[in-house]
Amino acid sequence: MRTGPRTPPARGARTPRPRLAQGVPGAPPPPPARRPRRRGLRLPAAVGVGLLLAGGGVVAVDRLGQDRAAPAPLTPAGRALAAAGAGRPAALADLAALIGERRERVRRAPADRASWAVLGAALAEHAARSGAPGAYTEAERTLQRALAQGGTPDVRALTGLAVLAAGRQDWAGAVRWGEAARDRAPGRVGAYRVLLEAYPGTGDAQGADRALERLREVRPGPAAEVAAAWVHRERGWREDAEATVYDAAARAATPAERAAALARAGDLAWERGEAETALARYEGALRAEPEHDGAAAGRARALAGLGRSEEALTAWARARAAAPRPGYAVESGELLLSLGRSAEAADHFALARHQAAALARDGVRQGPVLGRLEADHGDPAEAVRLLTEEHRRHPGPAASGALGWALHKAGRSAEALPRLRAAVKDGPNTARPAYHLGMVHLALGERGAARRQLTRALRLAPEFSPLHAERARRELAALGEPAWGPPPA
Repeated sequence: MRTGPRTPPARGARTPRPRLAQGVPGAPPPPPARRPRRRGLRLPAAVGVGLLLAGGGVVAVDRLGQDRAAPAPLTPAGRALAAAGAGRPAALADLAALIGERRERVRRAPADRASWAVLGAALAEHAARSGAPGAYTEAERTLQRALAQGGTPDVRALTGLAVLAAGRQDWAGAVRWGEAARDRAPGRVGAYRVLLEAYPGTGDAQGADRALERLREVRPGPAAEVAAAWVHRERGWREDAEATVYDAAARAATPAERAAALARAGDLAWERGEAETALARYEGALRAEPEHDGAAAGRARALAGLGRSEEALTAWARARAAAPRPGYAVESGELLLSLGRSAEAADHFALARHQAAALARDGVRQGPVLGRLEADHGDPAEAVRLLTEEHRRHPGPAASGALGWALHKAGRSAEALPRLRAAVKDGPNTARPAYHLGMVHLALGERGAARRQLTRALRLAPEFSPLHAERARRELAALGEPAWGPPPA
């Protein structure tokens, strides 16, 4: 496995007292740290937690099992707790049941700090997975209430705040809170799952490698391997990613865990240009978890790539119903535009702006999706402004490539070129960055380089976009074959 080096602590070395992150927007100052409990002490019920990024989101876990009698059949809320305790994603329906149960508990016992932390963590997961406007604000208020109870900061609340920051695409905040939770409880799963998503957002690939190595030590199994697959994908290790995610799907123990693995397998197949395989994987994920919006969106992309446009539009409607994410409306609008239905496409772009505004009011950053929308279908200068700010906050290949494309669309192709070269060189080997780089080379009159990158994009994924793949084919046809023979005198 290709992970970064890790130096184990010396035998007998004392673990330093964890320091909590400061200055995270929207969260109260953490209470002063106390010495953590020793492992040998008995903990009361409702004090342990596991937080999952899912495929996935985050769930708080009680430490159950003190009664040695035969266990009763699990309720939906119990299934959510059991899934989190085993390091697996919870089904959304079970997660909703857990939220309802904990709301009732805190209504009856407002001073129950543990239940406030469980509820806040579950709400944060549900917000991240559903994308519902208002959900983030409710989760934040609940987590603040958990921390405001006093005493040692609850690791569940710390991890919930990390997940909340990640859902809002505040990657720096997610790293700060995730590291605080990790330092508070190094043996718990949740912090590593958040950090695996947050570190790449800040451009820290080595941090992601370390978090992955530790997650595999703490909780080996399919859920960790799904996370590992995406780390490998981000580093361009596609064969490792595919082998890992297929193994995770084969070993999944619950429908939600299987859905998370199959959805990632579908993503990898789609990026490889295998639309039929991707469609089969997404449909398998939806059979396991019908509410999985990522699988619903992937199915829509695969159907569009196979030329089944009307089915794809229906599938996009399903994805938008599962989670009102602006990016889904942008993609369905581009499909409509490729079919010549420009008035309907404009409605979808307007919906994307409306959804982005609602999420922005809930604290979710919308720079990347609005930047893409403005660059291709609106005001490129505004796209440059949005994506310059995004790149300043979260530098990395994705932000660099998005800003480069916006600069090109704003008529600043020479400035765009180094940013897009960096995105292609340092990011995952996918079609869209290669297409963007090829179009910039074309605008600068560099025909050979344009031909190479456009050919590369179409070789990677011939139908990477219903709108832009066709444009790439047209430009390649216009470029023609390279001229052979001696250069002109």
